Amino acid sequence: MAEFDGSEQPDQWHPDVLGDGFEQLTLPLGTDDEGEVVATLVRHTPRRRRWFWEARGAASDVDVLFVHGWNDYFFNRPLAEFWSNAGARFFALDLRKYGRSLRPGQTPGYVTDLATYDADIEAALAQMGHAVTDVPGSRPRPLLLLGHSTGGLTLSLWAARNHGRVAGLVLNSPWLEFQGSRVAREALAPVMSWGARVNPMGPLPNVDLGFYARSIARELDGEWEYSHEWRPDRGFAVHPAWLTGILAGHAKVAAGIDVGAPVLTLLSARSTLQPRWDDAMLSSDIVLVVDDIAQRALKLGPTVAVARIDGALHDVFLSREPARSAAYEAVAHWLRGYAPRGR
Repeated sequence: MAEFDGSEQPDQWHPDVLGDGFEQLTLPLGTDDEGEVVATLVRHTPRRRRWFWEARGAASDVDVLFVHGWNDYFFNRPLAEFWSNAGARFFALDLRKYGRSLRPGQTPGYVTDLATYDADIEAALAQMGHAVTDVPGSRPRPLLLLGHSTGGLTLSLWAARNHGRVAGLVLNSPWLEFQGSRVAREALAPVMSWGARVNPMGPLPNVDLGFYARSIARELDGEWEYSHEWRPDRGFAVHPAWLTGILAGHAKVAAGIDVGAPVLTLLSARSTLQPRWDDAMLSSDIVLVVDDIAQRALKLGPTVAVARIDGALHDVFLSREPARSAAYEAVAHWLRGYAPRGR
């Protein structure tokens, strides 16, 4: 896989590292104390045109924006192809300091407030034709947000602050609650808040044993090729100020929010969280407690569907067959009832 060298210019689409059918656009976001800050928008450009006499897909005339999770970036070609085949325009966003957007000397994934990503999301939406400042009376294509893990939390909070702009959310194992449950989160939050004030960038103990990478990497026990530089096997370093921002997001969801649109939450049927490798980790979520996430999903609004996929991984779309197909079928089934209707 080719690596991004940082030489691409803003406002110009360039070939993406995923190769044929994908392009990327650098989105300048100013500077911070670590230098230039950018996000990167990726779009799928399928070669095949859909002719007017063909049956319309379940997501025809819809725009889809995908946001990845922690220690991640967009690399799932079949996910883009699924949405394009359904009739949508598919875009994915590498947030600041992740993947294509990570610059030398930056702390990977580091923010202190998830609302910081509002700027990344708005820059992407502006390129997609969904800027909040669009001409009054204009009717952009319906917008559907697709978020994985921390990206699902980020997009849920953004949608709750931006009622009326989103027609639907599909959340792939969204990180809506801390792994130790609400009680553990409420006990941990003041400790992290103190740490964020005293030493915001202090490294916390690394609890990632590399099992998730083992379950998805092709050269190990998985099926996927990706950049291990952009997605390290043992994860990025975690800092108190970052975790404080995550816990604050969890607290907002626990109190109840309204994303203003129908929601589909995809989860594995079970979790396997333990300090030693077990082959069950190839067919379960080894990152989140899925039962807790299923309950928290109901706090996102009045219309929430939860699909539990037997044999799914934390990223259900990286699961082995038949779980992967079951995840896509769950999305297709939901779209038949809740797909936003284009012009």
